[in-house]
Order: sequence, then C-alpha cells, then structure tokens
Amino acid sequence: MSQLILIITWLVIDPFSYMVRGEGASPASYLNEVKEELKKEWPKNRTINLVFHGHSVPAGYFKTPVVNTLEAYPYQVLKQLKAEYPHAVVNIINTSIGGEDSKKGAARFETEVLVHRPDVLFIDYALNDRRIGLAEAEKSWREMIGKALQKSVKVILLTPSPDQRVNLKDSKNELEAHSLQIRRLAEEFGVGLVDSYAVFLEKHKTGEKISTYMSQVNHPNEKGHQLIANEIMKYLR
Repeated sequence: MSQLILIITWLVIDPFSYMVRGEGASPASYLNEVKEELKKEWPKNRTINLVFHGHSVPAGYFKTPVVNTLEAYPYQVLKQLKAEYPHAVVNIINTSIGGEDSKKGAARFETEVLVHRPDVLFIDYALNDRRIGLAEAEKSWREMIGKALQKSVKVILLTPSPDQRVNLKDSKNELEAHSLQIRRLAEEFGVGLVDSYAVFLEKHKTGEKISTYMSQVNHPNEKGHQLIANEIMKYLR
C-alpha cells in the first residue's frame, strides 16, 4: 500500500515524468501509425493534422517582410507528402509567429496549438530562444512537450537553422548550446528530432557557403527550407 501511495504522489508532483523514456525516437518507426493512416483511401481515411509551432522560420518569413508560405518547410513537407501519399487528406496548420520565443509559445500552447488536435507537432523556437536563455527555454519546451504527450500527440523537435552572425567554427556558440539542449530533450522524452543545425553545420564543414541557403541573415531561402523538409520526411516515408 505504501508503494502505491508513493507512485501516486510521484505522478501528482510530476504528471509528465511517466512518459520519459530515455531514448530518442527512430525516424523509421516513430510515426508508423500516422503513415498507416496516410496510406488509407476514402472512405476509410481521415484528415491528418500536422501542426508547426515556432517563430519566423516555420511561419515562412524569408527576407522580411516577405512571407513565402509555399516555399517554407511546412508546405514543402506537404508537397512531398502528397507525392508519397496521393490519397491522403493532410492539414498543414501553422501556429508560428514571427519574432516569438518558446516562453510566449508555451503561454498560448493549449488554446492555440492543442486545440487543433495535432497528429504530429513540430516545435522550432531555438533561434529566438537565445534571448531568453537556456534555462527559460528548457522550461518552456518541457511544458509544451509534456502537454502534447499527455494528449498522445507525436512530437518532433527541431534544432535551429543558421544565423549568419554566429560563428559556426565556435563549438560553444549559442546555437550549438540550444541544439545540445534540444537533443537532450528529444532523447529524454523519446520524441523525434530534426537536427537542422547539424545539417547546415555539415554543409559548412564541407566548404559550402551558408549564404547559399539563406534569404537574409537569419532566415533560410527555399533551398535552406528544403534541407529541413527533407529531414522531416525521414519520419514520414
């Protein structure tokens, strides 16, 4: 009886801790249930909701104030999905706000994100989280991940795309620090990870100019968004 009371007390204190699994999700299998739904044909199919929550990059800002919605990675994902699953009904729901950080994103999470009943939720805030710091960002990401998992939503976290003012040669730069934190969260909660930062860093290491993939100092262009979309599609093929 005392052990039962201890377990119940533990869950009350930390209602999300029971979901922590200690290993990252496999791109090959994490979204298996979603992929099976995407394969179904009418009248057995249903609408699949993919929700993208974050800042200006998923919102589609290129060279501010231009918003190229259809070239941003959420809609590049949709284009690839429709080529892969021609009978699927897919909603791309973008709750991203330019200039926002994860603290503000967490504050409106239940009323503006979970209300859409996402099948898959993508979180991309790290570029702007530099201004609130690692501790505040971690608190906000944990809150959003926990609430989503409590609703049985599949979650995929994104590390930041580049900011050309950041020295990628410096392994202790702010984007690297936030990337490390996001990787740890993905592993701890057992959710998906799209490591955008690692993809762009690899381009840099092989001698490519990051500017080739950027529309302005901190916003990817169509080619840059394509790199992110391709990483997301590893979970959906």
